[in-house]
Formats: sequence, structure tokens, C-alpha cells
Amino acid sequence: MFGCSCFFPLVSIAASHTSAQSERELRGECSYEITGVRECLQRKQEASEVELKRAEEKVRVAFAKWDEDVKYVNLAKIRLAASKKAFIKYRKAQCAFASSLGGGAIGNALEMQRLACVAELNNRRAAQLRDAVSDLPLK
Repeated sequence: MFGCSCFFPLVSIAASHTSAQSERELRGECSYEITGVRECLQRKQEASEVELKRAEEKVRVAFAKWDEDVKYVNLAKIRLAASKKAFIKYRKAQCAFASSLGGGAIGNALEMQRLACVAELNNRRAAQLRDAVSDLPLK
């Protein structure tokens, strides 16, 4: 019985640290789509936006329940807002760079690279946010 009780926490820890799909994995997964690669990547990018918003909401909820002095909670909120702005700026620049690696490819191919980049970075950011607040002591 003891071995069984130790198993479940390890499973939950492993499940919480699943890695986000890379741009290459996302493009590879969509390359077999009947409806079209670009449309598949567009759906993945949109799904990543939803996941990022969910993670941001999870952080807001965690801050509201955080068992910490209000001045530190407020400081964390301010720094989260600054982090969000910096992430958006970074994502735009990084995905423009990723898209430029398509060289002289047609616009649709460059857009597919950009969509895969945005999806990957959004998913990674969402995972970072969830992990950041996962161990906060709650009230």
C-alpha cells in the first residue's frame, strides 16, 4: 500500500511538466491535415492563445488566494504585467525572425512559420505561468 500512495504524486508531478510542442513538431503535425497546413497552424495558434489566457487567469486567481502580505502580492502583479508586455514584444520579434528564415519563400509559407512560432511560444509561456504559481502558499 505504501508504494501505491507514493506513485500518485510522482505521476501528477510528471504530468504537470509536459513540454510544449516545438515549431517543427507543430508544422509536422499539421503537414498531414486534409484541410490545409496553414488552417491547421491557425487553429493551433488560436488554441495557444486560449491556453495562454487560461494560464493568465490561473495566475490572477492564485494571486487572489496567495497567503502573502498585500504589498508583495501587488508587486508580483506589477511585475507580471511588465513580464506580459515584454513577452508580447519578444514573441513578435522572435516570430518575425523565425519567419525570415524562410528566405524567399512565398508569403503563405512564411506565415505558416510565424503561426507555428506564435503557438509554440504561447504554449511555453502558459506552462511557465502555471508552474510559477503552482507552489504558492494559499490562504
